[in-house]
Amino acid sequence: MTDNASLDIRFTQFLLESKALKFGDFTLKSGRKSPYFINAGAFDDGRKIATLGAFYAEKIAAEIEAGRLPKDIDTVFGPAYKGIPLGVSTAIALTSAHGMEVGYTFDRKEKKDHGDGGMMVGTQLKDGMKVLLVDDVMTAGTAVREVIPKLKAEADVEVVGLVLSVDRMEKTKDSDLSAVKAVEAEFGFPVFAIANVREIFEAGRSILTDSGEPYVTDAIKAAADAYLEQYGA
Repeated sequence: MTDNASLDIRFTQFLLESKALKFGDFTLKSGRKSPYFINAGAFDDGRKIATLGAFYAEKIAAEIEAGRLPKDIDTVFGPAYKGIPLGVSTAIALTSAHGMEVGYTFDRKEKKDHGDGGMMVGTQLKDGMKVLLVDDVMTAGTAVREVIPKLKAEADVEVVGLVLSVDRMEKTKDSDLSAVKAVEAEFGFPVFAIANVREIFEAGRSILTDSGEPYVTDAIKAAADAYLEQYGA
């Protein structure tokens, strides 16, 4: 895939090559039966996590250029545990590839009562800081609702946005809004994704396996369409 390919196509190819995007029959944390699953645990070595961070940084830089995120982000926050490598790799990529001086921060699950103490690791939060959240795939927005009070308890920071790897585009259990739209409405900051599931499935139709078949076959596409017909927002 050339560098000129769109972000969603390049990202889909990366998901497939990393075996992070799987097709089959999966039961999600929400209890829904899904014909596809995105496994953040597949980004399990230095090359993959560095590449993933570069994709996040590319999306962030594009949203800054478009005026939807501020230029002066102070720190990238990744919720423990899955968000920790995302926050670190994104901060590295923003600095090395985009010339941004930005910190990284993540939370502890339990407060440390010795040494430097505190709930946060990395760039310490201070009043007035602009904080950008990163997370992998949001289905219900539970992690965001847990982490915002933690941030606010540390300092009067401004959460300027949230960047996800994939937007599953599913409505929440108690509304017709997607989890992304529900979080935007509740907290007042924008939520972005490197790609959404419709873009990924469209891209997967044109990306071929070693045997020359499309990754997303007619059967997989039909199952995904049926799932989104039922649960899509």
